[in-house]
Amino acid sequence: MKKIITLLMALCILGAAAACSTGGGNDTGAEPDATQAPDTSTPEDATASEDTFCGATTYKVGVSIYDFNDCFMTMYRNELAAYFATLNTADVVYDVTILDAKRDMAEQVKHVDAFINMGIDVMIINLVTPASAGMVTEKVKAADIPVVYINREPPEDEMNAWDRLVYVGADPRHSGTAQGKIILDLPDRGDIDGDGVVRYVMIMGDPDCSDARYRTEYSIKALTDAGIRVETLFQQTGNWNTSEGQELAATAIAQFGAAIDVIFCNNDGMAIGAIEAIRAAGLQVGRDLYLVGVDAIPEAIDAIRAGDMTGTVLNDHIGQSHAAVDAAVRFLSGQSVERYYWVDYVKVTDDNINILFP
Repeated sequence: MKKIITLLMALCILGAAAACSTGGGNDTGAEPDATQAPDTSTPEDATASEDTFCGATTYKVGVSIYDFNDCFMTMYRNELAAYFATLNTADVVYDVTILDAKRDMAEQVKHVDAFINMGIDVMIINLVTPASAGMVTEKVKAADIPVVYINREPPEDEMNAWDRLVYVGADPRHSGTAQGKIILDLPDRGDIDGDGVVRYVMIMGDPDCSDARYRTEYSIKALTDAGIRVETLFQQTGNWNTSEGQELAATAIAQFGAAIDVIFCNNDGMAIGAIEAIRAAGLQVGRDLYLVGVDAIPEAIDAIRAGDMTGTVLNDHIGQSHAAVDAAVRFLSGQSVERYYWVDYVKVTDDNINILFP
């Protein structure tokens, strides 16, 4: 009988050890359906910070991404989840839930409600509509849950509404300026047909997003500040979407053809679409016109190397996602936080692409 009891105890210990060998958190490799609310059942007398996982303190992190189909935010959220995983220890585990708002602010508000019901300790929110940040802040302030806003900057007055909010991102003015400087650095300074005027097409992102507004404004400002004469041929919203970028570039080329010197795209996703329209029209980047984007997604890096894009601007998803996680961890550990954390943009062209992306 003693041998049986000893064997059973050993099996229990092995079972506990096996349970402790797996980390917490939801797998983000498969994109969860945000239309299905996550399990929000929580013991009435429990708080998230008191949860333990095999003796470790478990912090629950709720992340809402504006659109899983966005190329840049796909890299961002995957890196964010991977970085959290590296911080898991025997004493602390980060249980991360990442949901897709599918470009629907009402859906994102549902995420916030669900996170509150789950007893989430900190939220990381990539806003669908930055101007609607107050809808989120009102709820999290009432629940006393800190928030790290990422990538899509809320208005300044919203950021000042509560002292447990931070924003992590890159200044979109700099990305627009960097696009303009890529064009200025060309031998003909963007005037590919040599007629003394840089005539351009602008394919913009979401007009409610400050990134779109500032990239549009500052890319051209960089040219005019340098004394370049410019003319807007076509300016439309492509909503960060590749297929819309292709459609708008095709429309612009059909209307203006050889008069186009430069196509500016507020992101690489739309620039990749523009490449297809340029090819379909029998045109060639570098010979007939120039094309620039922002983000430095892998497809854009390949396109620059192939001569299908003039350049892009590195929107550092690794630096930004790590800064967002670090800010969340500072909240959880009770450390002081800054209101804003900025990550620099970097121009990417043939001149430095092999250094930045060896």
